[in-house]
Amino acid sequence: MSSGSESRPVRFETWRLGLIYIVVAFTLTGFIIRLINLQVFDVDLYKARAVDNYTHEVSIPAPRGIIYDRNGYVLARNLAAYNVVITPANLPLDDSDIQRIYRELSDLVDVPAGDFVANDPESDAIFLSVPGGLLTEEELEEAKLFAACVPGPSIAQLVALQDTLAPYSPVKIKCNVSEETARMVEEKKVDWPGVSVEIDPIRDYPTGSLTAHLIGFLGPIPAALEDELRAKGFIPNRDKIGYAGVETSLQDILAGRNGLRVVQIDVAGQEIRNLEPPIAPVPGHNVYLTIDTRLQAAAQATLEEEIRYWNTYFGKVRISSGVIIAMNPKTGEILAMVSYPGYENNRLSRIIPAYYYEQLSQDPRKPLLNNAISAEYPPGSTFKLSTATGAYNEDVIELDTIIKTPGQLLLCERFNPNDPCTDRNTRPFVDYIFDQRPEGFGALTFLQCIAYSSNVCFYKLGGGFEDEIPQGLGIERLQQYASALGYDAKSGIELPGEQDGLIPDPQWKRINTGENWSTGDTYIASVGQGYVLATPLQVLMSGATIANNGKVMQPTIVRQVTDGDGNIVPMWFNPQDFTVTEFETPGSYQISPFTPNMKWDITVDPLIQGYSCDDAYCTLTDDLKIVDPETVQAVRAGTRRTVTDTTFGTLHRLFADFPIAVAGKTGTAEYCDDVARAADRCNFGAWPTHSWTIAYAPFDDPEIAVIAFAYNGGEGASVAGPMVARMIKAYFEIKASDIQGAGVPSP
Repeated sequence: MSSGSESRPVRFETWRLGLIYIVVAFTLTGFIIRLINLQVFDVDLYKARAVDNYTHEVSIPAPRGIIYDRNGYVLARNLAAYNVVITPANLPLDDSDIQRIYRELSDLVDVPAGDFVANDPESDAIFLSVPGGLLTEEELEEAKLFAACVPGPSIAQLVALQDTLAPYSPVKIKCNVSEETARMVEEKKVDWPGVSVEIDPIRDYPTGSLTAHLIGFLGPIPAALEDELRAKGFIPNRDKIGYAGVETSLQDILAGRNGLRVVQIDVAGQEIRNLEPPIAPVPGHNVYLTIDTRLQAAAQATLEEEIRYWNTYFGKVRISSGVIIAMNPKTGEILAMVSYPGYENNRLSRIIPAYYYEQLSQDPRKPLLNNAISAEYPPGSTFKLSTATGAYNEDVIELDTIIKTPGQLLLCERFNPNDPCTDRNTRPFVDYIFDQRPEGFGALTFLQCIAYSSNVCFYKLGGGFEDEIPQGLGIERLQQYASALGYDAKSGIELPGEQDGLIPDPQWKRINTGENWSTGDTYIASVGQGYVLATPLQVLMSGATIANNGKVMQPTIVRQVTDGDGNIVPMWFNPQDFTVTEFETPGSYQISPFTPNMKWDITVDPLIQGYSCDDAYCTLTDDLKIVDPETVQAVRAGTRRTVTDTTFGTLHRLFADFPIAVAGKTGTAEYCDDVARAADRCNFGAWPTHSWTIAYAPFDDPEIAVIAFAYNGGEGASVAGPMVARMIKAYFEIKASDIQGAGVPSP
């Protein structure tokens, strides 16, 4: 062997061994540190995660409270809705048995059973093994596009999708099946393992559209409120909340509190045991409203029949909407409240159909709107009660003062006190009787001005006229008296969507129109026209205040709240934020047990801000004054004379032969809104008009006050007046029936 082939000794470098030791040491150290972190420092964190993995919270829905009228007639209740469900984990093991169940169930509930296919090796489709056989991946993905209870997927698709998500949780196959179908499914449970009936509560409204604007309806939890309501124990996509009416405003009372079960589950989602004692759900409280369903039915029939009559008479849809409200003026209880057109809230009880909701929302008459509190209109001559109260209280007129009321008044309209009088700024103001009596009413007293509803008289009382009335009430003082009677602010009734109306002043006009206030603006405002706006409830409050000798009562539709055992639960309502509490808070008033809540008494509480007026200028003073009781009695006497005056009393024809003393005020309000402009009806001298009438009875000790309003109805005494007369008659007939012991019949 040559010397070149001899092997050389291998030299081992010790640093390499040291490097290996170092790497091993670092690795072991890392493992040890990680183990210490997991088992010592982060033990609580991972223990909590482990607990979370097998802990599941099950929310138990609370029964919603029932809503009754004042006599115990049910207005909203809970009924059972039956859903056919399948729990994938409980299905038989044999695919042929599963397919048999699907086919038989399909024939019963009219849902496709679904087609199973054999696995074709030459096909590009991906097949999935599911309960009952094989489905393509596309079929499973298709099922994900549909929500529960929406027609489309087959039974096989729904069960397969649920089997991949939570096999021990039931999936809804058919919702809202009949009770007969539900019984048949229960009878077949032995032959159909895994198939069962799930019961969901749904809201039912026995009176339907009759009380829809008052009761409202329920809907799913919106995304904007999801976090807030989830923190209160609500479950999105299951629990519902109020969307209108008292279902919304009294949500906290009616909803109750959901129960809770904390259970242990395995990896498939099957419940093993309770980890904590279950918390039972707390049912919602029951609510009794002040509404009398019989009077409510009379109001709806009266309003719809009157509108139908006049629309038939004119051969077109002239009156498109209307309102009737009846209230006890001494207590503020709303006895009836009807807004036309309405809607059927039972059609919204299970789900809110998109087509129906779109139909309602696109209707120009706005049937979802409660016109009684959410629509604002010029109140017309019904507003003269405010002008009369202010003029008499400010000594603009006395009982024996004679006012000249020609058919037409020529006013020198000034935007500034120093504006000269010319033909260009001289404007005619006519009385409503001008077409029949160009000479007008002639000389009238204060009571006759109210009874005849003379526009010219109230023009002068509100804005003054030459030397006859050098200084009228003025818009600033008129605003004060109108507000004292209930205008220009929300009443605080327990209904959502209430508007506050508008009593304008010079500052408002400058801000919103860029013009100065004129004497003509004061004239128009004095008769409830121009910029003046009010809701029907505000108009009713003003008349009820006069009827109740100056006491402004809090309007309410809640009579009492009870628990499941019928015990009355004390409750207070705060209209500022629509919260209901079991204790009194600033700004709240008691709604249970019912206690009449007086907002203020204009004859006792100094609410009227003092003004010092010189010509057209009025300066605010620090004085506060009351409305003299004599003033209220004078205005009340004027409202009574509308019935007793046989010459021009605006309500004489309607109540002359009525056995009970009635008083009130009619109103015909010119308007020009978007609807009138679109129809080219805003023509000077021939404006379209709304119809108003308010009346109360008995005159000496009133029990009921009624307001009727008809949009584009025309003359108040002719259209709204008969509706008020029918309502007052219905009230006393119902009262007589109750006294005789006839009971409370169904509506």
